[in-house]
Parts: sequence; structure tokens; C-alpha cells
Amino acid sequence: MAFVIIFVVFLLISFLVQNRLKSKFREYSQETLVSGLTGAQVAQKMLEDHRIYDVEVVCVEGRLSDHYNPGTKTIALSEEVFHGASAAAAAVAAHETGHAVQHAQAYSMLEIRSMLVPVQNASSTILNTIFILSFLGGIIFNLFSYQTVLTIIVASYSVITLFSFITLPVEFDASKRALAWIEDNKIVTTSEQAMAKDALHWAAMTYVVGALASLTFLLYYVFQMLASD
Repeated sequence: MAFVIIFVVFLLISFLVQNRLKSKFREYSQETLVSGLTGAQVAQKMLEDHRIYDVEVVCVEGRLSDHYNPGTKTIALSEEVFHGASAAAAAVAAHETGHAVQHAQAYSMLEIRSMLVPVQNASSTILNTIFILSFLGGIIFNLFSYQTVLTIIVASYSVITLFSFITLPVEFDASKRALAWIEDNKIVTTSEQAMAKDALHWAAMTYVVGALASLTFLLYYVFQMLASD
């Protein structure tokens, strides 16, 4: 029952934060930047300003699907960001470009995060498998003892939690770089800068909620494991 309550609480918080982010993005997408630059142009200009010439800016489908892929060295911007010329588009484009700058400058936290990606993915797969087998008549407990299953869950959540908290400084740093650059280069006006900052704040909150949720579930299973000794 405790697990269900925790899950529902964080599901609700996550929904509220995501809804707030979407609302802010819609609001800050209404007014065109005084500079008139689109998200794609902002990203390209920021790359050139940092003398990064091996990263491509591409347009992808989906809403808020923007991301930087260090493997392919591509900044993928959603259509509304790629073509948009608003404070929201500029903020998101500069933020994702901030990750490319981190990559080019060998930002330590990004490198650590990248190294953990395979382990994090494996941990998520293990957890999903355990939960599926648990719901299917408790099959997992025919294969392993209860204590062993809890140990595996705690180990997996430890990796996921570590990954989540390492992600936070990576995201905050990318936003800091983005906001400083668009202000220094007069990409935005004072009022537009405030909009960009607020939009990135709510984007960052989604990662904060995710990290706190992961930590809470980890502690829950640690207590479960200790109680079962």
C-alpha cells in the first residue's frame, strides 16, 4: 500500500510540473523575439560562437522532444522550437546547445553521466522485468528468494538514483550557459530573458521531481530489505 501511495503522489506531482511546463511554453511561444531569430538560428549561432563546427542542428517530430545526442553530435529540436522565434524557442534551443558546449569542453558531469547511460538502461530493464514477473503471479519469487529480489531492486534503484542526481548539475549547467549566452549576445530583451529563465526553470523541475522520486523509491526498498532481515 505504501508503494502505491508513493507512486500516486509522485505521479501527481510529475503531472502538475509537466502541465506547468507546457503551459509556460505555450505562453512564452506567443510573442515573437525582437531579434527575430528562430530556435534553429539561435542554436547555430551559439555553436559558431563557441567554435563548434561538427554538431548538426536538426528538426524532429514531437512536442518538447528537444535533446542533444552526444553519440551522433546532433541537436534535435522539435518543430515548434526549430521554426519558432519566441523566448521559449530560444531558451530551449540554447539549452540543448549548452549540452553540445559541455560535450565539446569535456564537462566532467556530462562525461560521468554518459558513462552511466548503459548501466542505467540495464538497471531500468532489470526493474521492469522484476515488476512484470511480480505481477504475473509472483513468478520472480519462484526463481529467487524475497531477500535476493529486494537486493537486486535496491542495487538497480541505486544506479538509477545516482544517474538522476548526476543529471541535475548537467541540466542546471546547460541552462546557466544558455541564459548567460542569449543575454550577453543580445538574443533577447530583458523581458524575454525573464521568460526564457522561467521556461528553463520549469523544465529543470521535471528532472528534480524525477530524482526525488527515484530516491524515495530507493529508500522505500532499503527499509523493506532491512525489515525482512
